[in-house]
Amino acid sequence: MLSFFLCLAILIGGYFTYGKLVDRTFGPDDRETPAVSINDGVDYVVLPQWKLFLVQLLNIAGLGPIFGALSGAIWGPVVFLWITFGTVFAGAVHDYFAGMLSERNAGASISEVTGTYLGTTMKNIMRGFSVILLIMVGTVFAVGPAGLLKTLFLKNGASETGIVTNAAFWLAIILIYYFIATFISVDKVIGKVYPVFGICLIVMALGVGFGTLTSGLPMPEIWSNFANLHPNHTPIWSFMFITVACGAISGFHATQSPIMARCLKNERQGRFVFYGAMVAEGVIALIWAAAGVTIFGVDKLLEMGGGNANSVYEICTVTMGKVGTILAMLGVIACPITSGDTAFRSARLTLADWFKLDMSKWQTRLFLCIPVLGVGAFLGFGNTFGFIDYTVIWRYFSWSNQTLAMIVLWTGAMYLAREKKNYWICVVPATFMSAVSMTYFMMAPECLGMIEALRNNTAVSYPVGIVFAVAMLALFLSKAKKHAK
Repeated sequence: MLSFFLCLAILIGGYFTYGKLVDRTFGPDDRETPAVSINDGVDYVVLPQWKLFLVQLLNIAGLGPIFGALSGAIWGPVVFLWITFGTVFAGAVHDYFAGMLSERNAGASISEVTGTYLGTTMKNIMRGFSVILLIMVGTVFAVGPAGLLKTLFLKNGASETGIVTNAAFWLAIILIYYFIATFISVDKVIGKVYPVFGICLIVMALGVGFGTLTSGLPMPEIWSNFANLHPNHTPIWSFMFITVACGAISGFHATQSPIMARCLKNERQGRFVFYGAMVAEGVIALIWAAAGVTIFGVDKLLEMGGGNANSVYEICTVTMGKVGTILAMLGVIACPITSGDTAFRSARLTLADWFKLDMSKWQTRLFLCIPVLGVGAFLGFGNTFGFIDYTVIWRYFSWSNQTLAMIVLWTGAMYLAREKKNYWICVVPATFMSAVSMTYFMMAPECLGMIEALRNNTAVSYPVGIVFAVAMLALFLSKAKKHAK
């Protein structure tokens, strides 16, 4: 239990210490923000700081800090370290620069921001990459809550043949909501509903945390279990770093931060909104990881399939009782729904920036919403009716998610190099994530691990990952040297 509280203290302390250093390095000032200068009444709308924080938290806190943290807990309490230090030194830095660089570039989507600092070729790659990732995210965050709602009603006595226990029914309802939230002004649905969901999410996490600590079950300490406890001996590096995803660092967040970058009244709100929301998500992930290793242990977690509707329901039952379980499950369901809708919204904004389309016209928004939601519906119902494997979509999402995070961190580093500021706050996590992403790509079963000789082959993948990271670092330093003159 002590290691849990130490990690919690580092997360909170990191916001007040390292977060200030990151903010001071970037240097926010009193220039006019896009929300004030553009203010189109649709995507550029001034929102109060407390609402910005809660909306940003819900935008980024999908299934990752819950499902991802529980799946990561299969490796044991060492996952606490990745959640804690990954959040403070990588994830929150990533989210901060994604948001603030967007704000400095008229609220541009992350693909356009990347192109500004890494060149036209990277911009074009990121455009397609971002749209594909966002549609996968939206699909994952539609199918997931549909399954959670089905489980919630089944566990509470509803008939297996009833409409409320039909995942396809809930998926249709969620996709209709996604269409509305993607189409209309950001302050009409997202700005009004999200603060309520945000409070529910925080209360739910606190309830699970308190219930875990008072359950009487022993919480394993890091120092007594500092090893790979995965029952299948799946390597920690880099599978755990990819699996936890949103609970430590997530490229998906870079697609979400521009939404709030278009709503800041003042640049000085950035640390609280972007860095602070990621720290809050890290706390949520830490709570769920602790609940997983305490209540289930690694063997049962693996047996249950890691993070999913059933494991979440069981944890809520143990920690919060019958009534608390229903409230907690509703909070868990709100998480992915409030990230899925903004995923599709971000896909629309990315396409709009790409093709220079005017989003103040409803006809143009409708023209983009139909194909974006249409692809998501095809993938979602494909999983529901069994001809598309949800786990495959999730795995590709996880890898592409962390690869995007790597690119955004290099973007932040290049911005700092141009400004002749301390770029190492972005370079170190960017180099680390370069190694993580390439190592995973080399040996994961859905990537090059499809080749039997490379599957989980650490003797090949580890050196390749290190060489790739060093090469990326050398390339960056050569570019940074030119800007230093």
